[in-house]
Amino acid sequence: MTNIPTPHITAKQGDFAETVLMPGDPLRAKFIAETFFENPVLVNNVRGVQGYTGTYKGKRVSVMASGMGMPAIGIYSHELFNFYDVKNIIRVGSAGAINQDLKVKDIVLGAGACTNSNFMSQYELPGTFAPIASFELLKKAEEAAKNLGIKPVVGNIYSSDAFYDPSQSLGKWQKMGVLAVEMEAAALYAEAALAGKNALCICTISDNPFTGEGCSAEERQNSFTKMMEIALEIA
Repeated sequence: MTNIPTPHITAKQGDFAETVLMPGDPLRAKFIAETFFENPVLVNNVRGVQGYTGTYKGKRVSVMASGMGMPAIGIYSHELFNFYDVKNIIRVGSAGAINQDLKVKDIVLGAGACTNSNFMSQYELPGTFAPIASFELLKKAEEAAKNLGIKPVVGNIYSSDAFYDPSQSLGKWQKMGVLAVEMEAAALYAEAALAGKNALCICTISDNPFTGEGCSAEERQNSFTKMMEIALEIA
């Protein structure tokens, strides 16, 4: 008995490459495929969550959206890691600046992901799990960025279950040296750990919650190409 197609992915066995780039936005997945891939093929479109496979510089690679939040990326990454034999998932997404020195459009590599989520409770661990990136992918990404003339900032990020923050807690995370806030990395890192696979979150700073500075939705979808290039170079 096969586990594919899944309730969320209709791709056939072998339709995905070993490495999948995973933006949150389905239109960003479409943009990556159409901009960077040679001969992109749509392999999934359940609920409009577009997934494509093509080649980049002669190497087979895939991209598929995750949607927003940890439950969503938890589902898609679990199915890709466990049912489609995907070895690496690289999240390419937007994040809000927490560190005061970060500017809009800076690149952040998430070495670890703090979270306020209850996502980890499902594993019934006798303690607190610390979700971290694959060191192999992290090291390759830093090297690839350097070769592309990009200076990423590497460190801890914060995966929040809430987009709006009535408690105004970001200042507390700032004091702990956390760089940026997003909504998916911690779940992705946990799913990778459970499956014995590799994951990395590469983010572009899209806004600053403290100052109100930010990018438009169109800019987030189509102009954050540096993080995409880093991910593709290590795919």
